[in-house]
Amino acid sequence: MNKTIDRETLRKKLEEGAPLTILDVRTDEEREEWAIPDSIHANVYDALKAGDPDALEGIDVPDDRPVVTVCGAGKTSLVAAEQLQERGIEAASLDGGMRAWSLAWNTAEVDISDSHISVLQIRRTGKGCLSYLIAAQGRAAVIDAALDPQIYLDLAEERGWTITHVLDTHVHADHLSRGRLLAEQAGAAYHLPAQDRVTYQHDPIRHGDTLAIGSARLEAVHTPGHTLESTCYLLGERVIFTGDTLFLAGVGRPDLEADAAAARERAHLLYGSLQQLLALPAETLVLPGHTGEPVPFDGEPIAATLGDVRSNAPLLGVPEDKFVETLLDRIPPTPPNHDRIVRLNEAGRMPDGDLIDLEAGANRCAIQ
Repeated sequence: MNKTIDRETLRKKLEEGAPLTILDVRTDEEREEWAIPDSIHANVYDALKAGDPDALEGIDVPDDRPVVTVCGAGKTSLVAAEQLQERGIEAASLDGGMRAWSLAWNTAEVDISDSHISVLQIRRTGKGCLSYLIAAQGRAAVIDAALDPQIYLDLAEERGWTITHVLDTHVHADHLSRGRLLAEQAGAAYHLPAQDRVTYQHDPIRHGDTLAIGSARLEAVHTPGHTLESTCYLLGERVIFTGDTLFLAGVGRPDLEADAAAARERAHLLYGSLQQLLALPAETLVLPGHTGEPVPFDGEPIAATLGDVRSNAPLLGVPEDKFVETLLDRIPPTPPNHDRIVRLNEAGRMPDGDLIDLEAGANRCAIQ
């Protein structure tokens, strides 16, 4: 009986709806930070680490399906799997634990009521990053690539699409952009909002610029605030890809890579940018660049109409001065390693070695 299961195998089982139980044995604090959707929790980490042979005594897990145990790095959960095996339960530990799970992903088709245009949401469920494949007439664009480029290439090939454009909404601070690398491997044009931060070749995109993706049109909408270059992309006046400017129940933080005065100035800019987005029709579908919750393997897109977002995000309904003060009072902890990630994204460089520790931690780009 195997004692471990790797991330990709578990990901595929969840995607296929295979019957299994995921038992999270971390502390309450670690689980609150991020968890695998639909997992059950037992706060037995300390007991397992101390070698308590009865650590799982009284923990009720179904005995008619395999169990996958999970901890932070996959070591203590291995002890849990062995204890379950001793009880006659088929069990294995997630190799690499939640560290490895940060690169797990799933997808959801987005219905935009246009039979000629397809939108696929690719969700980095272990991190909360959301990226998109938009296709029409066999041509495709990728927005905010946050996973191995081969994943996007494979998804496009399976559907008969050719990736011709790769875009980022801004210079990211919580994860390494795979956009430049994907564009190189796909032979596609790489677009970044116009700015003077990056040091490598790209096609700058400015407010009002449009890109043709087959019969589809993406229009750039400059929305400074989260960063000065932040740009949303409007698809056919019915869908808006908002990056880290607007989320389904919150807005982007204005403080990363900024001192207090710059953060305040950017908060005012963000208010103006959001008013620009709120002027779009209420039925416009909002597709954000991140989510603050683990993404289930349910095939349901993370999306909402602009009207619903307005109702679910109270900050969108307050005057500018109150918006700015509230925003600055609610600044969350900064993403781990964000300084180094920003520098790497500005250089367009992927570091050598394992990226998991560099990108560790939940998404912290939103303020509600």
